[in-house]
Amino acid sequence: MPVLERDPWRFQYFEDAPCPDDIFIPTDDADSWLLYPAHRWIYDKLKIAESQGLMCGPHGVLPPFFPVFSKPVMNMKGMGIGSAVVHSAADLDRLYQPGHFWMPLLTGRHISTDCAVVDGVARWMRHAEGTPLRAGMFDFWTLHAAPMPELEDYLSAWLAANLRDYTGMVNFETIGGVIIEAHLRFADQWCDLNGAGWTRALVRLHTHGVWDFADRRRDGYSFALFARHGQRYDHPPAAHQAMVRAMPGVASLQITFHAGKPPEDHPMPPGGFRVGLVNAWSIAEGQAARRKLAEAFPAEALLWP
Repeated sequence: MPVLERDPWRFQYFEDAPCPDDIFIPTDDADSWLLYPAHRWIYDKLKIAESQGLMCGPHGVLPPFFPVFSKPVMNMKGMGIGSAVVHSAADLDRLYQPGHFWMPLLTGRHISTDCAVVDGVARWMRHAEGTPLRAGMFDFWTLHAAPMPELEDYLSAWLAANLRDYTGMVNFETIGGVIIEAHLRFADQWCDLNGAGWTRALVRLHTHGVWDFADRRRDGYSFALFARHGQRYDHPPAAHQAMVRAMPGVASLQITFHAGKPPEDHPMPPGGFRVGLVNAWSIAEGQAARRKLAEAFPAEALLWP
């Protein structure tokens, strides 16, 4: 398998893509750190903020304005761990932690963008947008078919200025058109929704340094199913999973936890424990498949919009 995938529920997307044995394609930030030592600085969120001319600084330096947003300078596991809105100097003093920093509290659309990059030039971009639930959880994500020209111009300029010697995938998170995080990988949650041939194009990018993909995109959706923290859950029976996968409009199903692993050892948002994801081609079809998946879990444990 060409892709270094730590989540076995996502092996399904990459098992059939032929790849040379000496090519390694990361989906996890820890693997990217090891594979791209010259570009490790990209995981320093303080440097990402400074690269855009944002007012920012480490804890211990007083911001000239409030509110600000505080988070770790580096967080390789994501999920918003350690982040907080800070409303005053007293607030910042109370929340002080070494290795954390503050930046402006941004507003606007929160977008995740995957980019195929060749020598710092973006050859392909695709944007996903989450519909929030609560407490760090998302109800579903929309993988947009439509381009976002203003955002794409901004990200292209940033890549040209900062990653001229890099070829591979880059994932950006932006709020209001401003980069808050960057990763030397792609979002593997919904890569099947990019369309047929995308994974093979990914392998060619890392093998030959070219991007060649017949993009026939359409809107796609990734629906999450959450349950309460604090209890163990069993994987749905194989027959039930097959039933969900066979439903109209379903692109794929992921059961997003290890049945034999303690729940507290899974990185999860504070609001709930994600038990599954359904990728689908319409909102109605995705909602129907998620409801069917939910029948395999205790009804009293589920968290709904």
